Amino acid sequence: MQTELSKRLGVEHAIFGFTPFPAVVAAISRAGGFGVLGAVRYTVPDDLKRDLDWIEANVDGMPYGLDVVMPAKKVEGVTEADVEAMIPEGHRQYVRDTLAKYEVPELAEGEVSGWRITGWMEQVARNQLDVAFDYPIKLLANALGSPPVDVVECAHERGVLVAALAGSARHARKHAEAGIDIVVAQGYEAGGHTGEIASMVLTPEVVDAVDPLPVLAAGGIGSGQQVAAALSLGAQGVWLGSIWLTVTEAEMHSRGVTRKLLAAGSGDTVRSRALTGKPARQLRTEWTDAWDDPSGPGTLPMPLQGLLVAEALSRIQKYEVEPLLGTPVGQIVGRMNSERSVQEVFDDLTRGFEHAVDRINRIAGRGDQS
Repeated sequence: MQTELSKRLGVEHAIFGFTPFPAVVAAISRAGGFGVLGAVRYTVPDDLKRDLDWIEANVDGMPYGLDVVMPAKKVEGVTEADVEAMIPEGHRQYVRDTLAKYEVPELAEGEVSGWRITGWMEQVARNQLDVAFDYPIKLLANALGSPPVDVVECAHERGVLVAALAGSARHARKHAEAGIDIVVAQGYEAGGHTGEIASMVLTPEVVDAVDPLPVLAAGGIGSGQQVAAALSLGAQGVWLGSIWLTVTEAEMHSRGVTRKLLAAGSGDTVRSRALTGKPARQLRTEWTDAWDDPSGPGTLPMPLQGLLVAEALSRIQKYEVEPLLGTPVGQIVGRMNSERSVQEVFDDLTRGFEHAVDRINRIAGRGDQS
């Protein structure tokens, strides 16, 4: 599964694996793919440094990258406290009432809630980059589109390629104009923040829009047959995220979440603003239903919603409150029905890819010539 882009980056397979787990990043790169560490949860720079040190020690010299969530436009002088002050009391009360309805325990006195979804605030992302650029990362990806111009220039000065996610051909063209090296065409089926256009339609549209820039296909991909389909649509690789959530190397803090992922079908996700204020595909739960209920107050815009629900989600996850327990995940969750190692996932992807290519060759009358 080699393409011009995978050869350029020195990887065996054109499979880019996005994950919040350092052990999965290293395993993806060791298996011949390209591991990309999601940085949004690293609000403390020393924590990111610790995990990048670990990846460096365990990646066997193979390339890897970093994914940040960074707005293209800077907002001066806005602190997290300023943003917190914008949250209406009625929304805070709705959170309290919903947690009380499901008898979710409070955190222990003095206990700090888990990671807060503030990684899209520019200064947080810049602090992450101050750390990351001291490491030999080969790719910087941004989930909110094109990073600021100075960040793109700084990456290029260090020989780091820059990728940006796009949900439409229009967005993709803007990325190309901003000097981005790789466009990730993320379809409607994808987990997390995603747009309205399905991968089968989006991928060739983006390929045509930014030619000759390389495009990675994302959304609904979890088999070798789907990888072959993406490459046949013009992509130079695939960007996989959800499929790694149930691998044995994943440091998922909640076994309840893992159980729900393994049991879920492809129809058990929903695009909801409950997590961050922007539409994000995730497991459908009674928590997402509560925020999508017309009788409720509705969600707040990003980043207010993420700050509003951060502590609540930490409590739900810590105490494994089953009806409310969820996670961002794509529609490919229907294929994630067993725990496998990263290497086993790669073995399945490569076998499926070979079978798909052989099938197309037979259809085209190009059977085995040996």
